[in-house]
Amino acid sequence: MISTDIAVIGAGPVGLFAIFEAGLLKMRCHLIDYLPQVGGQLSEIYPKKPIYDIPGYPSVLAQELIDNLMEQAKPFHPTFTLGERIEGLEKRGEADFVLTTNMGTIIEAKVVVIAGGLGCFEPRKPAVENLENFENGKGVNYMILDPEKYRDQRMVIAGGGDSALDWTIYLAEVCSELTLVHRSESFRGAPDSVNKVMKLAESGKINLILNSNLNAVHGTDKLEQVEIIQNRSMEKTIVEADHLIPLFGLSPKLGPIEEWNLNISKSAIEVNTDDYSTNIPGIYAIGDINTYTNKLKLILCGFHEAALMSHSAYQYMNPGVKYTMKYTTVNGVSEF
Repeated sequence: MISTDIAVIGAGPVGLFAIFEAGLLKMRCHLIDYLPQVGGQLSEIYPKKPIYDIPGYPSVLAQELIDNLMEQAKPFHPTFTLGERIEGLEKRGEADFVLTTNMGTIIEAKVVVIAGGLGCFEPRKPAVENLENFENGKGVNYMILDPEKYRDQRMVIAGGGDSALDWTIYLAEVCSELTLVHRSESFRGAPDSVNKVMKLAESGKINLILNSNLNAVHGTDKLEQVEIIQNRSMEKTIVEADHLIPLFGLSPKLGPIEEWNLNISKSAIEVNTDDYSTNIPGIYAIGDINTYTNKLKLILCGFHEAALMSHSAYQYMNPGVKYTMKYTTVNGVSEF
């Protein structure tokens, strides 16, 4: 049996930053994640994707951010249960929780923090006939693990969100030809990224096809062509391609969390924005898995939520006790 102050469900960037914030308040964290390594979506789906909205980093690769967060958390000696999923949660008495994984691991905690990102997720696939025939190494992928795989290759990216824009900007210098297809003239991503994509199109470094959708894929043993159809004129365009990456987001599934009597709206956990607590005292939800008015699904916002959650969790565990954070320096090394 594992005993800890805070059980953090989810070892993505927000869960990892929670270790640091809780550690400053002398609270111990144990993280549980269904994936076999820390990092969540950043490590599993796009470890080499550049991220542009982390303070102090004009650009940082996803895996580099995870590595830095682990280094930042190291002084607080977190513990982990990886490759297991929380199946059961029971509240015993006024303050203690008992969590059980699918492998039978039991974790006792005074506070539970759900930082599971999108929960269990799978990519949203476009309705294109025979698309699955070109999956599994034959040209169609729904995530980019190693951008060098596409060096000097012909690429089609479909989508209008941040991932599609960020990968277009990055891969414009990697692929021999790159086409971005979007169903509209407006994008859902950051305005700065939109401006960069427009400049790449104006300079001829990428092909930008707007108001269009994927219509068909063609090839023999591997992908050879992507057929695109214009929304208004229904005119079809054939693009020669070695790879197609549809980036239409992820379909979230909460899994066992749905059975824990939490208030849930549209596959996300409702929270109080004072401290990101849920309707069950002692359980918090931070990061993409929660929902509230004007919610922004940004790593940066998850970091903010982790900070407020930690201070509230301290008060929950130590009612009426004031906390202090002390920083000392020994031989030039900061200690907490």
